[in-house]
Amino acid sequence: MQVKDRRILVTGADGFIGSHLVERLVELGADVTAFTLYNSFNTWGWIDSFPPELKKKIKVFPGDIRDPNGVRTAMEGCDAVLHLAALIAIPFSYHSPDSYVDTNIKGTLNILQAARDYKIKRVLVTSTSEVYGTAQYVPIDERHPFQGQSPYSATKIGADRLAESFYRSFSLPVTIVRPFNTFGPRQSARAIIPTIISQLLARKDQIHLGSISPTRDFVFVLDTVEGFVEILKNDGCIGEEINIATGSEVTMGDLAQKLISKINPKATVLCDEERLRPGKSEVERLMGDNAKLRKLTEWLPRVSLDEGLVRTVDWFSKAENLQRYKTDIYNI
Repeated sequence: MQVKDRRILVTGADGFIGSHLVERLVELGADVTAFTLYNSFNTWGWIDSFPPELKKKIKVFPGDIRDPNGVRTAMEGCDAVLHLAALIAIPFSYHSPDSYVDTNIKGTLNILQAARDYKIKRVLVTSTSEVYGTAQYVPIDERHPFQGQSPYSATKIGADRLAESFYRSFSLPVTIVRPFNTFGPRQSARAIIPTIISQLLARKDQIHLGSISPTRDFVFVLDTVEGFVEILKNDGCIGEEINIATGSEVTMGDLAQKLISKINPKATVLCDEERLRPGKSEVERLMGDNAKLRKLTEWLPRVSLDEGLVRTVDWFSKAENLQRYKTDIYNI
């Protein structure tokens, strides 16, 4: 599918990856509707930070992904939907799993039902590397077994399988897009990199973290966005599950030291028990295989981990950005 002049709905457009994706689609000439979470303050998340000239090019639809009526209204007349709206924080899923079922599973079902009824030409459903659980082998390809090691990952597995069922049962043109650990400007404080950077920039000498032994495959947000765009452009991706990954890994401890060396070499890491996942829930190793994405599209990761960290630190270093983050509490 060509992107230029296509009507594209992006759910979760007010969030981290979604807001960057909206920017990129507008840049490519798409007619973008940004589905944001309704609230009485009429705030649009990160879209509020866009320059006025960019906002004028976007149609904003405040709604709730859990409501099928609003979803159907937003999707009517669209050529494609890129579904990113989800609850993603793992610690919050431990004590509020019902909200994850409603948002991640039922919300995805609402998208799939409306897309089927409206005969939407392309549907991209956003998955997560957490569906794999601790790696049974590396690099993790799309054939790796699934393992629900948190209520969050379990609901994302459920959403993925619903998407697969609509492709197989109704020939809905679905692709399951599975980013590994995306990072960069605008990421929420519940993620590891903003957690470290925001504490360091707040001049803390002890950086509170959970376990530092797990590894992750970090993808800079602009590379993740380009993965979505390339998948959308290529109809050969229909019916597929596709990783977006770099094929490299780093421990949380080594990651912390990279950032400490850039910002405050005197800082040390303190293991905070409150931040530790239950033992059987911790995903110890994630490193993705991107061979399928590279075979089907022209995608390649362009931004290295070190370069991405520099860009991210630069963004957080601006006072107007850092002040959005609470550095004195554990953000779940």
